[in-house]
Amino acid sequence: MESLLKPFSPQKASFGRHETFTLRYSWLTKGYQAFIQNHAIFSSDEATIDLGVGKNMVNAIKYWLRATTLLTDTADGLLATPIGKAIFSEDGWDPYLEDEATIWLIHWLLATNSELATAWYWFFNCFHKSEFTNEEASEALADFVRINLSGKHSEKTVKQEIAMMLRMYCPPKLTAKSQLEEGLDAPLTSLNLVMAAEGSHLYRSYASTQPNLPISLIGYATNEVLNQRRVETLPINDLMYGQAHGIAIGGVFRLTENALLAKLENLVAAYPKVFQINETAGINQLFRIDNSVSSLDFLSDHYQATE
Repeated sequence: MESLLKPFSPQKASFGRHETFTLRYSWLTKGYQAFIQNHAIFSSDEATIDLGVGKNMVNAIKYWLRATTLLTDTADGLLATPIGKAIFSEDGWDPYLEDEATIWLIHWLLATNSELATAWYWFFNCFHKSEFTNEEASEALADFVRINLSGKHSEKTVKQEIAMMLRMYCPPKLTAKSQLEEGLDAPLTSLNLVMAAEGSHLYRSYASTQPNLPISLIGYATNEVLNQRRVETLPINDLMYGQAHGIAIGGVFRLTENALLAKLENLVAAYPKVFQINETAGINQLFRIDNSVSSLDFLSDHYQATE
């Protein structure tokens, strides 16, 4: 079945398209619903009035809707995706981001979009240091770009992406009013995937058990990876770390190896007719025994259970 995930492509990587504005709580809801009412909203002279923001913010809202794959570019123009419709329609599952599962989902959609959110994809799938400074992460991303993208992107823009990402996941100490408003309106900080170390320039992004990460999200993510790879079986190690330039579920959700295995075991227990875990030649492998199940079905089960 079709997956939202796309293989990493050096030709389609991008940086700095967010106009330096971080993702805010209200933007996805406001932007999506404005788009549904007027598909030309983002190029309309009325956009700043309808959305209540400046022109650069209009462009940023459009970018974040595309980066989180709630909207997608097609030959017929910008269109809402099935997952965008399922979550953010007026009668959708969680149009106002009230369920933490939706924040986890937004994070997954962003961190697996290697085309429009290349720095986010790199950080959560390819960068493996659990303690680092802004400068270390920036230089590591710049090295990744030099090696894999032939240096086709401005190094300054590439390095600035790390500071932007850290603001989204771990806001700096807030002083100015504008910073305070931005910090309070940053949905991804609630996931605690990146933390600032007290009294130093260090940031920490440790793997853990992630007890608040719903099994439905693991089901959705696993199904998407299997669909993207066009396989029915994967070693659990592959799901943990991904292949070269692939999607690493363990990395994206910052799970330990034992935590991912426990989540997958719970997934099998919840969906025994869909998934199995078996050991083959000493390697734990996940088998999908029913590929007719849509990725969205796992999310639907979560939201129906929480109604």
